[in-house]
Amino acid sequence: MRIVSLTILMALLASTAALAQNQPVFRWVDSEGLTHYGDSIPAEYAELPKEVLNEHGVAVGQLDGKKTPEQIEAERIANEKRVAIELRQRADQALLATYLSVDEILMHRDRRVELFQAQSRVTELYLSNLSRRMERIRNDASRYSPYSEDSAAPMIPEDLADDLRDTKDTIARHERNLEKFLEDEQQIITRFDGDISRFKLLKGIE
Repeated sequence: MRIVSLTILMALLASTAALAQNQPVFRWVDSEGLTHYGDSIPAEYAELPKEVLNEHGVAVGQLDGKKTPEQIEAERIANEKRVAIELRQRADQALLATYLSVDEILMHRDRRVELFQAQSRVTELYLSNLSRRMERIRNDASRYSPYSEDSAAPMIPEDLADDLRDTKDTIARHERNLEKFLEDEQQIITRFDGDISRFKLLKGIE
């Protein structure tokens, strides 16, 4: 016959009273394997996992104890995987709701690519005009110091120096814009290629 200590018996009686008054009762096991009951948790057991009992003494909830670094890292990884799966499912739903066929995806891709190509053509034309302008400005500036080989040449006029600097800055800005348009165009193509591959997979298209 199992002998119940006075301490455990008192805890069980207190728990029974708490259950009768619809107060939450907790059950936990200490480091020595002893089971404890109570409507409150002593500070020395605060970090241990606990069960929440209902009025019938049946466990209806779980309170986690202090988590180890390994548990925390495992939960972080699991949460990241869960979020990634949810995002993938939403993206798949949006893809299937947006397009009915691969041809529709290709048509949408081509329209987006044409926009970037048009921007690139306009920028290239503007850069061509700027290059011709820069050549004229440099020819004018070559008569003045510090661009002239003549040591006695006068200092470049302020307005010409400003024009030279501003034109150079404008060319640099539009060159960066052109590079960005080309990068965006390639990103669009890559993204749509991924959408096409995913669409085929979801639809079972070879």
